[in-house]
Amino acid sequence: MQVGLIGTGYAAKLRAEYLQTESRAKLVAIAGRDLERTQTFNQPYGASVCASWAELLARPHIDLVIISTINQAHGAIVRAALNAGKHVVVEYPLCLDVAEAEDLIALAAVKQKLLHVEHIELLGGVHQALKASLPLVGNVFYARYATLKPERPAPQKWTYHLPEFGFPLVGALSRVHRLVDLFGRVTSIACHAQFWPADRSQPVAAPLPTGYYTTCLCAAQLQFASGVMAEVTYGKGEAVWQATRSFEVQGEQGALQFVGEAGTWINANGTQPITVGGRRGLFAQDMAIVLDHLLTGAPLYITAAASAYTLTVADAAYRSALQGGALVTL
Repeated sequence: MQVGLIGTGYAAKLRAEYLQTESRAKLVAIAGRDLERTQTFNQPYGASVCASWAELLARPHIDLVIISTINQAHGAIVRAALNAGKHVVVEYPLCLDVAEAEDLIALAAVKQKLLHVEHIELLGGVHQALKASLPLVGNVFYARYATLKPERPAPQKWTYHLPEFGFPLVGALSRVHRLVDLFGRVTSIACHAQFWPADRSQPVAAPLPTGYYTTCLCAAQLQFASGVMAEVTYGKGEAVWQATRSFEVQGEQGALQFVGEAGTWINANGTQPITVGGRRGLFAQDMAIVLDHLLTGAPLYITAAASAYTLTVADAAYRSALQGGALVTL
């Protein structure tokens, strides 16, 4: 398969490296936001460099397009790629607007083209171990997921720019999606958010910044139709001092705790370690699964509709934050 890549960041690099090892596909064209940077990025791969993503999509021999650029651009590029008759792989989120996501899924069906939204968090060792261990704790009633990342100084890049990245729980959709994958449909959500804009030293909750910020913090409470209550906390930037990556599940017969890559099962008899697989090679796994699907019809590990549902939940969190943490029902 002839593959075009749009983006020159970390995820794009890992996908390009994988395609160098894959006999079933060949990276033939790359486009980025900056032509000089794209030319530098392309040096190890020897693909054709395009001045724009539109130029890349106009090439009729390209079968599959991988979109690894800013979140804000995802929707427009996905639509153009599908209309150009390409299969599409896009990093989450599919786009920043719920109605647009539903429209793009419908368009892919009409065009009979693959629309795959990457969610490698589902392939990771922690999530796989957590999901396999859920029966150990019986009926689950509570979960808590927290990721905090200090960055000093905060980079002045699109991941710290609200219009380009999206509301944090939308842009970092995997934080919500892991919970949805485990516990199903959400009935209500309440969310508080704070941002430290680049031109202010104190955090603000509303109105949300329109430009760059140096820190964001989101905390949401979710109620699931299954009865599970869950909390998700996501933050990054200069005002965050302690890195955290933890996932806790409480059940009627025990608890599961994952801190970093270490897992523990807690029960009436004490504690027991849980074997956790690694995090390396997940983008390669994602690409291999996509190619298996396209070439042999093998199943994917996620549907675009499942990702779009989580986008609906994250958008409800955004609407809640705009209302000062008001409860939003779904």
